[in-house]
Amino acid sequence: MLQSIRDGSRSWGAKIIIGLMVAAMALFGVESLFSVFGSDPNEVASVNGEPIMRQQVELEVQRALRSGQVPPEQERALRNDMLDQLITQSLLTQYAEEGGFFVSDAQLDQMIVSLPEFHDQDGRFSAEIFRNRLAGAGYTPLSFREELRVDIKRQHLQQGLAFSDFSLPSEEERLAELQRQQRDFRYFMLNAADADVDINVTEAQMQTYYDANEARFERPEQVRVEYVLIDRQAMAEDVQVDEQALRDAWREQNQSADRRVSHIMVTFGDERSREEAEAVANEALNSLNDGDSFADTAARYSDDTASAEDGGDLGVISRGFFGDAFDEAAFSLGVGETSQLVEMDGAFHILQVTELAGPSFEEQRDALAQEVALRDVNDEFNEQVQRLIDESFAADDLKSVADDLGLTLNQTDWLARGEGDGVLSEPGVLEEAFSADVLEEGYNSEVIELDNDRRLVLRVAEHREATVLPLDEVRDEVEQAVAAQQRQQALQEQAAGMIASLREGDTLELDWLEANSVTRQSDTTLPQVLVQEVFRMPRPEEGASVYRSVNMPQGVAVVALDSVSVGEGDEQMTSFVAQMAEQLRAQSVIQGLMDDLRSDAEIER
Repeated sequence: MLQSIRDGSRSWGAKIIIGLMVAAMALFGVESLFSVFGSDPNEVASVNGEPIMRQQVELEVQRALRSGQVPPEQERALRNDMLDQLITQSLLTQYAEEGGFFVSDAQLDQMIVSLPEFHDQDGRFSAEIFRNRLAGAGYTPLSFREELRVDIKRQHLQQGLAFSDFSLPSEEERLAELQRQQRDFRYFMLNAADADVDINVTEAQMQTYYDANEARFERPEQVRVEYVLIDRQAMAEDVQVDEQALRDAWREQNQSADRRVSHIMVTFGDERSREEAEAVANEALNSLNDGDSFADTAARYSDDTASAEDGGDLGVISRGFFGDAFDEAAFSLGVGETSQLVEMDGAFHILQVTELAGPSFEEQRDALAQEVALRDVNDEFNEQVQRLIDESFAADDLKSVADDLGLTLNQTDWLARGEGDGVLSEPGVLEEAFSADVLEEGYNSEVIELDNDRRLVLRVAEHREATVLPLDEVRDEVEQAVAAQQRQQALQEQAAGMIASLREGDTLELDWLEANSVTRQSDTTLPQVLVQEVFRMPRPEEGASVYRSVNMPQGVAVVALDSVSVGEGDEQMTSFVAQMAEQLRAQSVIQGLMDDLRSDAEIER
């Protein structure tokens, strides 16, 4: 079941949490499970004296729910499996740490910046994407780093065990035969509309379903939150930036940008004295001031004949290429501007910048306007933040704070852990609402730094404990579920009757869909659950078919397996099978370790 969840996961959070973790962590039916764990409601299990806490479990529940990787109908089946996974992780972590496995901060940093989930369109690590995606998965940067550190230790342990074992040729050959196997089959879909049944949901049936599936109708612990937000960018939107400020900012921003430069060079030395060269250079400068073009002037006066033939063009220049004197002059000029005389390396130079190797002023106008506006409100922003710190600490509410600072008092609907949208989904925000000081003592939160431009303070306006919703509140949902069960049962009975007829040799007028030469790893549009069941069916005899019904998400499939054959292998298949064999052997070794650790461990649950 866990593997099917991993295979079906598509969210970024699932890729990181499930892909990086040894096993996924999710637990459902929390209240019913906690009831068997003794007197401490916050400790659900312990492994060699190390607790697995209710808060940890609840957080992982919310992460699983937000990622969408677990359908509601699998909740009950997952409960004990997931608790076992938490215990397994704890055992592996303890064993790795006892073995001296160490992960430095530098290794963590390298791992984080290399994860493609945190890269921008240019393939570079983005701090903003990092924060946003962690928030979407219910992590703070600190909690993610610590969880990743532990996970890397477990991975190192598992890799060491895996590389210590090897597979036999006979094992690889058997696996290769199974992987090459091809199956031809037909299937016919019975959908809800085909159900030959009169839906009649009774009160007793609803009560029975409700009692058996209470975990589906649990309402988690929830809060309604009030909060105020100071947003530097919102403040900047009201600032009017004049044209000169924009151009000054553009010049400042681009003062170190690579640029295309032209020059006129007048040398001195053996054939010309310094004074003579300076006189010629001034003559050239006067010519430019009189309106002559730079290209014509370079052709007449420049001793650099190679560049003079191209209008004096030196190409695109970076800082440091020609030295400090050149940089001081060239990188102080705007496009189209001409320098005074620059003396260096036995010559006088006149420089002109013809273009910048980057976006133009107009292309950068909007970004420059925002940058200048943010800079203009910086003092006001810092002053507001300090007032927010002072007043929220002393106040018994948030409304008075909002009124004093001219801020909007925002209010939310009921929220569970990990359910916040917008700013409330930022790392650590909603966790603060469930902290002891805020939830139990009724204080305003500390000022939360969301990023460089935003500060937030929140307060719990109302709180309600986790509970199972009464049947009356979920009656429609229960009725629909019972009706769906009745339809599915009717379809199963219809499918069973059809299969019985087919096995007797009857010919049924069915619009069979055919699937030929299907392998386990075929890139096909066929439902995966259907393919998996087909490969569990026994091999049919020559000229005969084997029949089976398969429960599908939207109905029941009648399947006829017609033939099984072994296809040809190739180099890619050989490599794949070898890897699979090694993985299976490694899993066996790891499972042996886990069995040994469990036998020696003190586990209370």
